[in-house]
Amino acid sequence: MKMKAKIDTDKTKNKNSLLGFILKGTLIALCTSMVLVLVFAFLLKFTNISDSAINPVNQVIKGVSIFLGVFIGLKKCKELGLVSGLLIGFIYTIIAFLVFSILSGGFSFDVTLLTDCVFGAIIGAICGIISVNIKKSTN
Repeated sequence: MKMKAKIDTDKTKNKNSLLGFILKGTLIALCTSMVLVLVFAFLLKFTNISDSAINPVNQVIKGVSIFLGVFIGLKKCKELGLVSGLLIGFIYTIIAFLVFSILSGGFSFDVTLLTDCVFGAIIGAICGIISVNIKKSTN
């Protein structure tokens, strides 16, 4: 009976730590994104960057933010890199959409949001797999 109780507490501890990794990664990605968008806005204001560069740069900012969020968020995670990274990328995309929609003053639900969610989840999953496996090989 004591063995079962120990296994149950280990599962609960793993779930809580996994949620902590996901939350930490999502918040890091969101903060990174906000800083990079602010830097890009200053560059747009003071240089002659064309408007056609905005969408590609925004995609790069999202990718870099997810990359950093997953790698830093999963620093101590030893398993489930695919799932954790996928969730970080997906949740980050939803929260970033909400935050930047509030800042811009309008919500626009369209196919772009769906493609951004898929993009975020795929990038997060790939980064999660790499992050967990890099840590395994160095230990």
